[in-house]
Amino acid sequence: MKSTVLFDELGPRGKKRLRIATVVASLVVLGLLAGAIAQLGHVGQLSSRLWAPLASWPNIRYLLDGLGMTLRIGLSCAAMSLVFGTVFGLGRLSPRRWLSVPCAAAIELFRAIPLILLVYFFLIGLPAFGWNLPPFWVLSIPIVLHAGSVFAEIVRAGVNSLDRGQFDAAAAIGLHRGQALRLVVLPQVFRALRPALVTQVIRTLKESSLGYVVSYPELLRNGQVLGEYNANFLQAYALTAAFYIVINFGLSRIADLLDRPPRRRRRARVARVDSPAPAAVVESVS
Repeated sequence: MKSTVLFDELGPRGKKRLRIATVVASLVVLGLLAGAIAQLGHVGQLSSRLWAPLASWPNIRYLLDGLGMTLRIGLSCAAMSLVFGTVFGLGRLSPRRWLSVPCAAAIELFRAIPLILLVYFFLIGLPAFGWNLPPFWVLSIPIVLHAGSVFAEIVRAGVNSLDRGQFDAAAAIGLHRGQALRLVVLPQVFRALRPALVTQVIRTLKESSLGYVVSYPELLRNGQVLGEYNANFLQAYALTAAFYIVINFGLSRIADLLDRPPRRRRRARVARVDSPAPAAVVESVS
């Protein structure tokens, strides 16, 4: 039997049990979903009066404006978090303790503090010292600090997972440690950790939903305002959740597409090597 990462491949009896368990679990989930829908209909939450306002273009455009702000702050925070995480992750790996110790302390500190507390510190704590930041920075700086610390651990784990021969080979051609990290190690790390990095980007987008705390007009905040205006919180939040599902699914698909071209080029290159040479070329060579 072939072996997977965590366990051996299931045999015929195990596959049969797995299919039965999958069918049973699916029936249970469908039953719970049907029961929830029936209960919502019983209390009147499926009434067209509550769902109709969400079909109007002004309300949809209002949510789309919030989606644009979510993408703006989410992608900006993801980019800044990647820079922050790369710098602090490499700093933690530095052989110089005056650099590695502060980087390690900062990473552990921002990983340990809940994100919502960081947001409240920048929202309430900084104004007490006379620092008043715009809502964009009140929300984005805590997200960058929190997500960047996670990025830093991902980068550190990726560098440590590489064979030490990479550094030795770089030193053999005259590269010092900084050049080896920049030119040899980091490209391999980011290529290998692409799924984890995409997961963190999606997580950063979802963390931007804390914009309602600082009154930043992102998607969840606009959904909240829309629910208050039309007195249909459940419906507004359901539509908001659908927007989040679509955008996160789209990011996952983009990540899959980014992984495909190199494999296609590799397969095409192998096919060209394995295919017999045309007769005209053989004759010309001979």
